[in-house]
Amino acid sequence: MAELSEAMVQDLIRAEAKKALQTGEVSCVIGWTATRFEDRTKPYFAQTPEECDMLIWNRYCINGTAKFALDDRYPDKKFGIIARGCDTRAINRMIHDKQLKRENLYIIGVVCDGKENPVCRQCAHKTPLVCDVMIGEPVQDVIPESRFQEIEAFEKLSPDERYAYWAKQYDKCIHCYACRNACPACNCIECYADQYRVGWQGKAADREQNQIYGLTRAYHVGDRCIECGECERVCPMHLPIMRQTRKMLKDINDLFGPYECGLSEEETTALGEFKTADPDEFM
Repeated sequence: MAELSEAMVQDLIRAEAKKALQTGEVSCVIGWTATRFEDRTKPYFAQTPEECDMLIWNRYCINGTAKFALDDRYPDKKFGIIARGCDTRAINRMIHDKQLKRENLYIIGVVCDGKENPVCRQCAHKTPLVCDVMIGEPVQDVIPESRFQEIEAFEKLSPDERYAYWAKQYDKCIHCYACRNACPACNCIECYADQYRVGWQGKAADREQNQIYGLTRAYHVGDRCIECGECERVCPMHLPIMRQTRKMLKDINDLFGPYECGLSEEETTALGEFKTADPDEFM
């Protein structure tokens, strides 16, 4: 089959979205629309067949769509969502966390050829892992050999050099929680960082409190990260958050073998299940 152009994929997305809304199967369809900037798009909720003409598909459709499904966790009616491979991994993650119900979703899967986002170069799943209708010809999943190259180089630094690097990064953090708000694995109804408990979590934007927040969030996400890179993309201070998370994923792979999260809604997380045969080098 000939490769579909962006315009052809866009037409198919609009057609499938219109069909779902016209039949009354969904209450809205989550996708992307244009902005006044040619190289920027934004999330869009099409609620009528006519509004589907506002949906677009191009190399700037970067925002993850899955997290927006949490705006209506248990709707009375299905809602549609346009999902790439990374978005379907996020959906699987949220279903497994019991934040979404699969029967409430109508997933329009789109085979993605990569976007204007650095994290796309590390993507191993360009074909949606779950969907109700597929747009595009499925491609073979390939985990890039460079997945942990950056981490391997970073691990060669001394402990003092690594600490100095991260101290400098967390000095820049402004405690805005954008990373948490964009992350599909950060899906708790109430985040610990928002709870008011004396001594539980400081709110000051200083190195100590920023490190506590960043490391606590990293361990919370840990083996639940689907490597979409949304945390790093939305950070207004440009913190290399994925370097921190990939270090944890590398350690998990080294300890437990090849591991990726979000490949199915039934999977268990590497750190969420105890086995007597688990390696104990870390103890």
